[in-house]
Amino acid sequence: MDVHTEPRQALLRRSRKAEIVAPPPRGIRLPKAVRRLRRDAPAYAMQGLVELSARLRQVTGREVIDLNRVMEFVQFAYQQRELAGRGANYAVDDFGFDPQWTESFLAVFKVLYRDYWRVETTGIEHVPATGRALLVSNHAGVLPWDGTMIKTAMFVEHPQPRHVRALVASLFMGMPMLSWFLRRTGQTVGHPDDTRRLLESDELVLVFPEGVKGTGKPFKDRYRLRRFGRGGFVATAIRAGAPIIPVSVVGSEEIYPMITDLASVASAFGLPYLPVTPFWPWLGPLGLIPLPSKWRIQFHPPVHVETHAPETADDRNLVMGIADEVRNTIQEGVYDNLKMRRGVFT
Repeated sequence: MDVHTEPRQALLRRSRKAEIVAPPPRGIRLPKAVRRLRRDAPAYAMQGLVELSARLRQVTGREVIDLNRVMEFVQFAYQQRELAGRGANYAVDDFGFDPQWTESFLAVFKVLYRDYWRVETTGIEHVPATGRALLVSNHAGVLPWDGTMIKTAMFVEHPQPRHVRALVASLFMGMPMLSWFLRRTGQTVGHPDDTRRLLESDELVLVFPEGVKGTGKPFKDRYRLRRFGRGGFVATAIRAGAPIIPVSVVGSEEIYPMITDLASVASAFGLPYLPVTPFWPWLGPLGLIPLPSKWRIQFHPPVHVETHAPETADDRNLVMGIADEVRNTIQEGVYDNLKMRRGVFT
């Protein structure tokens, strides 16, 4: 139900459920009036926003305040407070993945998906609602926002939302805080054994065969796919009996236009690259804000490698032939979607 037409009492109930005011210290009894204010403040604040939004709509003739987005962020804050109260009492799988904690970030990622990068997604019906599949995508953008948007698309566009487990370079899994966050949100190291374990558990697995060579390529080489290695993802899919779904992403190349790479400095810090963009490092932390390019994501029909016997995964000619087929499908999809995009930022 849209918040503009929602009855006032229903709005009060929703807002009270999303109350984010911190509880008082134990042992302190607040006055009744203060307790009532704490209870009703979020609801009355939302009611005020409804009235302000309606007034601005009358004056400007358009929607100025998106109340549904506001409510999503209120619920996000409430979820974070509630999850923080769990302490160590949370369930994770063998890889350290916490689905409930991950889903609490969806409100933020949906805003990036719908409003900031205005992602248009096609072919989502090719992703199975149940069972295993290996998503294979092009990779770009200095930082892996393309993986985040593919994962978000599965919750925004698919009739049966599912988590996507992305494979990341071992380099990032060795960074203390980052590795904890990546594992808790479902990512794991890009090793064939881990990939096969996830697929045999009927998970959706996302792999970027270009690796860091894709995210670290200069802007002049944008949308030209790098080599897909030796086709290891194909061999793993054959052994696990999982179809391969090629994915083409347009838009990620422009979020951090990489002018050059400070390779010698990156090597000293053990990094694969150290980008220089029009805004980084010149604007400091502000230079890390990605540009609002226009995105398109296309999921292609699956390549049914599960029809091959497991032992054919050792056939190098077969594996490389399928890998080239997948790469060509993704590259052609990138070019097609570039033609359909009217502008980089529009």
